Amino acid sequence: MSYPSLDRVEKASLYELCSWQRFLPSPGMSAIGAPAEFEAKLQQEAEVMRRIVERVKALGGFTPAISKSLGFER
Repeated sequence: MSYPSLDRVEKASLYELCSWQRFLPSPGMSAIGAPAEFEAKLQQEAEVMRRIVERVKALGGFTPAISKSLGFER
């Protein structure tokens, strides 16, 4: 699963945001083994994840119903 663009994050539903928050790998994991790309990738993905978390909170948070619907495995 790859990180969405910030534009896509701004347009996403609460359900989609929660799915990303739960299932996206930690920022920077996509650049493991590529030292030249790691720092840039880490910063880019961390910015996206921060915005996802902000939007989830602003839209009412990660509810038990959403959590149940998403499950814990992808």
